[in-house]
Amino acid sequence: MPDIIHLLPDFLANQIAAGEVVQRPASVVKELLENAIDAQANSIQLIIKEAGKQLVQVVDNGVGMSETDARMCFERHATSKISTTEDLFRIRTMGFRGEAMASIGAVAQVELKTKPRGAEAGTRMLVEGSAVVLQEPAAVPEGTSIAVKNLFYNVPARRNFLKTNAVEMRHILDEFQRVALAYPEVAFSLHHNEIEVFNLPAAKLSQRIVGIFSSNYKEQMAYCEEDTGFLVVRGYIGKPEHAKKTRGEQFFFVNNRFVKSGYLNHAVMTAFEGLLPKENHPFYVLFIEIDPEKIDINVHPTKTEIKFEDEKTVYAIVHAAVKKALGTYNIAPSLDFEGDVNFAPLQPIRVQGGFNEFDTDSKFGSGGSTSFPGFTPPASNTRRATSKGWEQLYEPMREQQEQVTSATSGMDLLDDTFAADSSAMASANKAIQIHQKYLLVQVKSGMMIIDQQAAQERILYEKYVNSLNKKTGASQVLLFPQTVDFSPSDAVLVKELAAEFKDMGFQFEDFGGNTIILNGIPADVHAANEKELLEELVEQYKNNSATLKLDKRENLARAMAKRLSSRTLARMSDLEMNSLVDKLFACLVPNYTPGGQKTLVIMELSQLHDLFLKGS
Repeated sequence: MPDIIHLLPDFLANQIAAGEVVQRPASVVKELLENAIDAQANSIQLIIKEAGKQLVQVVDNGVGMSETDARMCFERHATSKISTTEDLFRIRTMGFRGEAMASIGAVAQVELKTKPRGAEAGTRMLVEGSAVVLQEPAAVPEGTSIAVKNLFYNVPARRNFLKTNAVEMRHILDEFQRVALAYPEVAFSLHHNEIEVFNLPAAKLSQRIVGIFSSNYKEQMAYCEEDTGFLVVRGYIGKPEHAKKTRGEQFFFVNNRFVKSGYLNHAVMTAFEGLLPKENHPFYVLFIEIDPEKIDINVHPTKTEIKFEDEKTVYAIVHAAVKKALGTYNIAPSLDFEGDVNFAPLQPIRVQGGFNEFDTDSKFGSGGSTSFPGFTPPASNTRRATSKGWEQLYEPMREQQEQVTSATSGMDLLDDTFAADSSAMASANKAIQIHQKYLLVQVKSGMMIIDQQAAQERILYEKYVNSLNKKTGASQVLLFPQTVDFSPSDAVLVKELAAEFKDMGFQFEDFGGNTIILNGIPADVHAANEKELLEELVEQYKNNSATLKLDKRENLARAMAKRLSSRTLARMSDLEMNSLVDKLFACLVPNYTPGGQKTLVIMELSQLHDLFLKGS
């Protein structure tokens, strides 16, 4: 039998490795920025063209590389960061595996210009598909410039999987701001298609935060610091009143390396417990400094996951540090035992008869007097008449709306049970609301139970899909326009969806930076907390994008329906309940939400009998 196992060629092995390290242009940005930091640069320039698909270039003034180092950096597992096994447990640098440059060179056309400090001449190299095309001496400034052109030019399948320029640029902005926040002492700049997006001079952490997000953050931050000997926690947290519906402004850095940790995020969120409205997320930028031997960062190729030797202790210290900061700045509520406490007067007790049993005070008795001149105590028969007439106040003011009928378009998609019961909706059965969440409607075969929120979501979804497709969304102009601040990546997303927002009925204009001015909202949306609604909508859109592959209009319609339906749980009048049922059965798919959740169920009469053992 011939031998069948053989070594892969270097160019093929590098392309396979690139699949883990280089997933999109943002991956290249991350690796190049981290290399510039490790090169001790204090000024770093990032240049992007076509969201990184055409060009990603990083220019730094670091220590530079010799001619030999310039050639070696494109070899697999070639690194200057570690040399022994012990070094792996004392990592302080951003990179250490020696895979990034080899992976990038395997799937792009790379031009490297570098010169060590104090050297007379530098080196220029061209690498294409892992092959060194050119290496020559060159007159270049001190430091290193790496230009990555035409990413995935030799792997067309990978290039086809890249998203739109706006999506890819959002990921690049995420990586840029993470590195910029981690190293405020380093000057950063970002240019996209020859337009300056960021120009961040070296500064303190608070100034860097303001430079990346906006000047509004000056008054929103509280300093947080705790030194326990085991680890140090420092950074800034946002005040609860400035929390947003959108995520994305929560940053954890361990030894200046950005990490994603739901465990640590939970420690912060529990510290804010009782201070935040539901589904709101606080801003925080927190740095943890800990002995490198007590953590393991060699968990994932992107190095954004981390393992702690003692997770519970880290959790407790982070929680305590945030709690202390909230208390230090008087953000957490406290009780004032010396102040006057004014209790609301007790309400009189009402009984079923409609009158107050305790109105028979002595001053209203037969021998009593009243302090109101000319007041005549009511006779007993008058009181009885009043109690009889009291129920009339609850008589319906209008005739019940025309009974619910099922739309023909909707019935085609219902199963046999729903189709059979739809004809029974013509009977004069009134819907009943239960716990402000469910509607009960009698049908011929039994009882229909409708989830109020799910039904609203289906109705709103089909309405907004229609508005987006026909571009017929009407607007109501706000009396007082509102400014809304977003994170850099969210701001890009909002601008990308500007046309769809307009078709839906939103009106806003760019205010510069990451801020917009909201001038109008859809006409049928209740005018309250407009800023919060837009933040919720952006967050829901991102959540949908993370789990589903939808086009922009479909995603936006789903997001809008989801967020608005969650606000509609309230007591409904008979007219509103019947209208909801009517609109639900006018939908194309009345029995499911866009996400597949049931909007209604039917309990057969036989099922009800079984509950009471009437079938035996």
